[in-house]
Amino acid sequence: MGSSAETQMTPTQVSDEEANLFAMQLASASVLPMVLKSALELDLLEIIVKSGPGASLSPAEIAAQLPTKNPEAPDMLDRICRLLASYSVLTCSLRTLPDGTVQRLYGAAPVCKFLTKNEDGVSIAALALMNQDKVLMESWYHLKDAVLDGGIPFNKAYGMTAFEYHGTDPRFNKVFNKGMSDHSTITMKKLLESYTGFDGLKSLVDVGGGTGAVLSMILSKHPSIKGINFDLPHKNCYEALPANGKVIVCECILPVAPDSSLATKNVVHIDCIMLAHNPGGKERTQSEFESLCKGAGFKGFRVLCSAFNTYVMEFLKTAA
Repeated sequence: MGSSAETQMTPTQVSDEEANLFAMQLASASVLPMVLKSALELDLLEIIVKSGPGASLSPAEIAAQLPTKNPEAPDMLDRICRLLASYSVLTCSLRTLPDGTVQRLYGAAPVCKFLTKNEDGVSIAALALMNQDKVLMESWYHLKDAVLDGGIPFNKAYGMTAFEYHGTDPRFNKVFNKGMSDHSTITMKKLLESYTGFDGLKSLVDVGGGTGAVLSMILSKHPSIKGINFDLPHKNCYEALPANGKVIVCECILPVAPDSSLATKNVVHIDCIMLAHNPGGKERTQSEFESLCKGAGFKGFRVLCSAFNTYVMEFLKTAA
């Protein structure tokens, strides 16, 4: 028997038919990300979007814009686009030809806004290509062994940490930096529309700032701030801050109990990515962030705003 304080999670009642179809979908769950990866590498979404607002193209029209003479390309593209349409990545409409055959036409669904380059030349496509890169995919084959024997899946696959690996593989290092930079640029641009915590700051250190894309965006809006991009070595933020200083944390926040919302699926996906690739990496609930804050010696903790499921939290050296 559960205690009165225990929250009961009741699964939705479904028929055997629905449950079986869901099991079948899970059994082939790798199909969507790998088909999407190929579509992004082929620039299929870019081709469709560049054809104009509301435009729809036939597979043959898409194939005509690819560097291929493969006669099977239109049929292969039709099958790829049909799958993407079933997941609302693309739209699909039908056109009846003079001979009576029906042709599928594919257009851009709303998500294509974020999977194709925006005015800053960035998109979430870079993150998708990073996560589905063969280097990171190898980690997942070691997750079971890591659970049973301990260790980190990525380390088991390559004999070193993920960040050590970057120094040995220039190609993947470029893929990784592009994925991180594009995602951060999109998120930070949106956060800067509502977050005012940079106002009045004299200096700002972007800890783990990678290639500096986020810091550059912040400084372009707050040019009076002295910015420092600090990626290595590891230091203690609390000790480095003045008495009135603060750490600004931009992260997803895990719900205490999982649900089926897109926001929750997003953050639990990221948490398992951390589990597979990074030593000690994980996502946290709000209470866990507050414990992390107070455990490091900070006196104040607050959550201020969010954009695209990323929350801005402040760790204050002096209580607010």
